[in-house]
Amino acid sequence: MTAAMRAPVLRALVIAAAIVALGWVAGGQALFGRIDPALAIPLLVPPMLVLAWSQRGEPAAVRGRTIVLTLALLAIAQALLALLLAGSAAWLQLLLTALAGTVAAFLADALVGWRRRARLLPWLAGLLLVIGWFGAGHALLALLYRHVAAPAGSPDATMLSGLPLRWSGANGIAAMIAEGTQDDPALAQLEAAGPVSLVDSLVDHVPPPRGALLVVHPRALAPQELVAIDAFVRGGGRAVILADALSGWPARYPFGDPRNPPITSLLTPLLDHWAVTLGSAPAGEAGLVPVDFDGARLNLFSAGRFDRLPRSCRAFADRRVARCPIGSGEVWLVGDADLLFAPSWQPAVPGAAHLRQADTMEWLSARLWPGAGFGLLRPVWIRASTS
Repeated sequence: MTAAMRAPVLRALVIAAAIVALGWVAGGQALFGRIDPALAIPLLVPPMLVLAWSQRGEPAAVRGRTIVLTLALLAIAQALLALLLAGSAAWLQLLLTALAGTVAAFLADALVGWRRRARLLPWLAGLLLVIGWFGAGHALLALLYRHVAAPAGSPDATMLSGLPLRWSGANGIAAMIAEGTQDDPALAQLEAAGPVSLVDSLVDHVPPPRGALLVVHPRALAPQELVAIDAFVRGGGRAVILADALSGWPARYPFGDPRNPPITSLLTPLLDHWAVTLGSAPAGEAGLVPVDFDGARLNLFSAGRFDRLPRSCRAFADRRVARCPIGSGEVWLVGDADLLFAPSWQPAVPGAAHLRQADTMEWLSARLWPGAGFGLLRPVWIRASTS
């Protein structure tokens, strides 16, 4: 290979490697445990400006070939990393990144070749291009990753919870009136995804036909409440039950105050009726534990394990999660209610769905409303240690 041939190849290798490194460090891949190729899109312009500047004296044909080679090397590197770390090449994200890279490269090439008497003008234009591209790139990704809301006319998801999800920020009636509802982010996100009916009793508020039931670490339920849950599911209903063996949800009141959420699950009679036993979390397990199942990433905290399950159930995440047919219906059982705690799933930047830390809300939405859930792009999570 001659020196004239080596130079474009070397430039392409350096720029492709720089983009991969930027995506890993500044794009959020390392921070969120993801290997999404698309997270590099907002950062494409600075390396492409460097590439354009380094080959500003080359013929147009040489510059074009170097750009194509750079994008090809970038796609290969990203695909290999995604396959190695996540088991998925993320083809749609690779295609989107290649298209964005093509636009960024030729914009950078045109800007570097721009001749103006005012020397500061191209530099100012370059700065504006970097800033504008960064903002537009993040806005595009937020739109593409944003969860899909339930179709119009979807039935209510009936929710029964012992967690302080409504009026979550207030202490006392006066504070509630002064501050407003201040719903917990988990409830607000669910209500943005589809119609939710938060109830205190299922005896008087039976889920509507085709509706779903979400039971989240409730307080002690009367026998008729447990019968109502069992009858709904056996009759063909869909349910998601979060039953925490040891809740770490922050307590608003002093220890022992009955207004705090239950410390442990009070659904044992119902689970026993279904031949299910929820055990405690392993000793010494502290902090968030990422688990992958059903095409989603959830962050669990001190999650219990289902020590006993009927043969018809399917267990996931080292028996922390189970999917069980009950009569004519189906129930998802999760040994953790703390997965709704906002810091474990919220995006690093409000509204930036592409920077979320888990798929908690998308997974729940998909279970509660057919047609809701994940957007066009889904996070490519680096494999968790549990399966």
